[in-house]
Amino acid sequence: MYLRLPLRLVSVMLGAVALAGCPSLSERAGPPPSLDRAQELERGGDPAGAARVYEQLAAQNSGTDRTGLQLLAARDYLAAQRNDDAARVLGQTQGPFAAEQTSEHVLLNAQLALARGQPQEALRLLNAIAVPTAAAQAARYNDLRASATAQAAGHKESTGPATAFIGPHIALLLPVTGRTAAAAVSVRDGFMTAYYQQPANDRPRVQVYDTGTESVAAALAQAVSAGAEFIVGPLTREEVTAAADFPGLHVPVLALNFLPPERPPPAQFYQYALSPEDEARLVARRVLEDHHRRGVALAPAGDWGTRVLAAFRQELQAGGGELFNTAQIESARTDYAAPITEVLRISDSMARYHRLESLLGTKLQFEPRRRNDVEFIFAPAPANLERLLRPQLRFHFAGDIPTYATSDAFEPDVRANEDLEGLMFPDMPWMLGGDLADAVRAAARDAWPSGGPHRGRLFAFGFDALRLAQALRRAGVSGNISVAGLTGRLSLDPQRHVRRELGWAQLHDGELRLLPAADTPNL
Repeated sequence: MYLRLPLRLVSVMLGAVALAGCPSLSERAGPPPSLDRAQELERGGDPAGAARVYEQLAAQNSGTDRTGLQLLAARDYLAAQRNDDAARVLGQTQGPFAAEQTSEHVLLNAQLALARGQPQEALRLLNAIAVPTAAAQAARYNDLRASATAQAAGHKESTGPATAFIGPHIALLLPVTGRTAAAAVSVRDGFMTAYYQQPANDRPRVQVYDTGTESVAAALAQAVSAGAEFIVGPLTREEVTAAADFPGLHVPVLALNFLPPERPPPAQFYQYALSPEDEARLVARRVLEDHHRRGVALAPAGDWGTRVLAAFRQELQAGGGELFNTAQIESARTDYAAPITEVLRISDSMARYHRLESLLGTKLQFEPRRRNDVEFIFAPAPANLERLLRPQLRFHFAGDIPTYATSDAFEPDVRANEDLEGLMFPDMPWMLGGDLADAVRAAARDAWPSGGPHRGRLFAFGFDALRLAQALRRAGVSGNISVAGLTGRLSLDPQRHVRRELGWAQLHDGELRLLPAADTPNL
């Protein structure tokens, strides 16, 4: 299982050492090893590469700094299923240990014992220490203990899946290793943050099942046999389809993505996702409410842009609007002059100018013009593309046209967002602010003074997943819920899709300005 350490622990491990400036081990070793490089490899799905960088850094340091780097290397070797390398590094880790490093050393050794099929050794290690005080380590401690207990019982009985003796619990199915590990870990961190914000007496038992190392069917079979009363996950579209196809599933499921439209869900199968298509429909309704009917769209080439544009067009036309021209932008390019002039028909103006010059045989004074019947522009794109697109729209005489996007266009960066002047988009309370968001941020700062896990939209998604699971368990078959969450106000539609009410914002001088709520905000 790929378990990310809280940054407070990383800080304790590394101290004040300037890692980024460390020299490389040899002239042929490529770029100098650095903490940034290791974290980049982790985000890119190469934990083994990250582990090697941490080992190089450990060799250049001493004391608790060296220990911390060795623990980071062992963690990533375990994530890469390189158990022998993890054992080698842990065997070299002789201390000295800072306070949280002691717990981390035990947790990693217990995780290694489980990976080697030695549950009794894992339990021996865990029994030798108290439950860690840090929330993230405590969650891992409990997960490891539950897994070790179940695995030990499975060995004794030699029948049934290894997790058959955990008892009633919420099963959290996430691919915390593999190519989608970074997203899954963010969801898990948000889920566990919500867990520890609940009063101790209200906390259900939670067991994490890693769908990055076993199939969804195997994870579901283990969870059900182990006594899961409610299942949260899995995460990807393919995994959610596999969960829906699992035979004989009689436990309520909160899937963390949507099934294909043509696939009917089983009974007690709820679907919750941060869907860009749903946001596109919300944007279309907002455009109509702002009394715009005729417009154009620029969307990224590829599947994401195609799906978002189709959803927007369908909703706009259903409300009496018209999208009379569209163009694609290529993410590999930085110059979007061609699609912009095409969609605004500036190219038509240029063509007329050249024809007239040719007919008259003389050079004419000319200022290109865009079509004057464009009431809005829909320009959904990731933030890095949006920051290139919006200034080019202004350059091509379209800066005064109301321009809308989905929340993907926004990342909190005042300086970079100055290029997005005037852009309007819907977003979740976690990004726009509010009492709950402020309270969770304050709690996260207290738990991880040095930073903690990445707390983007997927963190908020995981946080709300637990709150939704609790609400659905209380509601039972009625499914009548209303949850004020970090991702919006959440409710269920008749198809058991979780719908989100979002706020609206516009960027001015790089900063958010909240807009009045729309009349029909449900997604």
